[in-house]
Amino acid sequence: MSWNHVLYIPMAMMGGVLIGFVLGARAARNAYDLQQRRDAERAAAKAEREARRAAKAAGRPGDDA
Repeated sequence: MSWNHVLYIPMAMMGGVLIGFVLGARAARNAYDLQQRRDAERAAAKAEREARRAAKAAGRPGDDA
């Protein structure tokens, strides 16, 4: 084993860790943004359902149309 390996192997490993950190951070940020978007869509759908229920309850009794 030459002295080049003493420097090359740790540098290659650190480069891999750095690339993994960057790609992992990007994936985590994308997953967080997707979850936030899903939560917002669920909240909007829930508000819409509640508004429809309130409108239906405010309507005439027995009016199913």
